Amino acid sequence: MRILVTGGTGFIGSNLTIELLKLGHDVLITGHDAEQKIPNFHGKYLQPNFLGLDWGALGKIDALFHEAALNDTTCLDEREMMLANVDSSLKLFEHAAKNGCRKIVYASSTAVYGASPAPYIENKGLEPLNPYGRSKLILDEKAMEFAKVHPEITVVGLRYCNVYGPRENHKGKRASMIYQLAKQMKNGNPKIFKNGEQKRDYIYVGDVVRANLLALQSKESGVFNCGFGGATSFNDIIKLLNEVMGLDRVPEYIDNPYADKYQNFTQCDMSLAKKVLGFVPKYNVKDGIKDYFASGFLTGSRPI
Repeated sequence: MRILVTGGTGFIGSNLTIELLKLGHDVLITGHDAEQKIPNFHGKYLQPNFLGLDWGALGKIDALFHEAALNDTTCLDEREMMLANVDSSLKLFEHAAKNGCRKIVYASSTAVYGASPAPYIENKGLEPLNPYGRSKLILDEKAMEFAKVHPEITVVGLRYCNVYGPRENHKGKRASMIYQLAKQMKNGNPKIFKNGEQKRDYIYVGDVVRANLLALQSKESGVFNCGFGGATSFNDIIKLLNEVMGLDRVPEYIDNPYADKYQNFTQCDMSLAKKVLGFVPKYNVKDGIKDYFASGFLTGSRPI
């Protein structure tokens, strides 16, 4: 298949691109040199953002993985967030459709659930706390409207929940807590918000890639959770990192300045993704951290 991956040099996009190349697909990517390098990449690499794509030059594509987004949850500029994540995405979908695309898989987020009680179920508790979450919820709604207008195209949104793993090392403060804690623990005790019992549903990037590939095969449009289905506290993550990295660090607790807009507990109900996509995560958080550590990316022993 001839496949376009937006955000192909980003965290999830680069992992997905590498797997698509292994599978023998003809892959085109948008991206940025400040992110990840794709080893031995011989496809078409477009450095302008996806709004600047020359569709006439690109020609026909069979499938689109839309991973590019403005994903800074601390950005409070509602208009900028909507332009980046909603308007531009819908224009991209329309261009893709005109160029023969019949499969669209795009990145959504569990930020759409906000402070709703977990476990999250796809059609309940949609109460985002910030512009990023609102933009993803509106994109989900518009994408499903697009799918109804274009019944010949299968459109699948994946609501990512705390993804971690190799190739997130360019993300800075937007990297997973697992990466940020490991980075702190290399040099001393990690600092976390009081009292460290906030829980997150962590999903390994290898599983997210599998979810995307299964979504590509789906005959049904829809929006699906993409998490592990279980939650782990920050305190327990530190224990696991100590075990895997051979350390003995102790958490230092600090006040949370974002307490009124902070998700203290995230966990996905994965029933729908299992039923429709056949997706069941393979990595629990301990096995994921072990694999992450073995890759060299967790501790920085492997370059970007």
